Amino acid sequence: MRIYLVGLAAVLLAGCSDAPPEKKEPEPPPAAVTGRQAFQQTFGMARTWSTDVLPLRIRSINLPNPKSEDGKAGAWEIVYVSQSKARMRRYTWSAVEAEGNLHKGVWPGLEEGWSEHGQERPFLAAAIKVDTPAVLATAISKSSDYMKKANTKPLVNFMLESIPKFPSPVWRVFWGETVSGAEWSVFIDATTGLYAGR
Repeated sequence: MRIYLVGLAAVLLAGCSDAPPEKKEPEPPPAAVTGRQAFQQTFGMARTWSTDVLPLRIRSINLPNPKSEDGKAGAWEIVYVSQSKARMRRYTWSAVEAEGNLHKGVWPGLEEGWSEHGQERPFLAAAIKVDTPAVLATAISKSSDYMKKANTKPLVNFMLESIPKFPSPVWRVFWGETVSGAEWSVFIDATTGLYAGR
């Protein structure tokens, strides 16, 4: 009986001495990231799909929250290709769950067939030396006539691609929802950061 009472007392004391549960730190608000940051977030997962993946295209996706600013966007889509598989796959990075099948964090899409034809060519990840904030600053400095216009400008978008017009991959910086409907666009070399043309 004595052993039983001692054991019961030990259990009761242990229950009383438990520290109060620690307060959980609130989750930080969602934040936009640069194009290169989004690429780096997705690259590791893409390499688990195929070790020979190369980026084909990186494009920004503007969200209501977090807002795009200073060369950052709330979501990005990166298209990778595998030459050994003759397949391509889209990966998205998003700060939040959003319309358009965007999920928070990195999300892989379905595999699609791919063959090397058309304008776009895959490029080496090492070519992405200049990030979107610096790209935007250069694009603005080369767009003084457009920037002087009094009307409200649409949101800026970014698309990184390698096309025959340029020897290196280029960031296309454009003001508008789509490339074809853009009010203005310029190209910045992704390796050197230099203005490449319009």
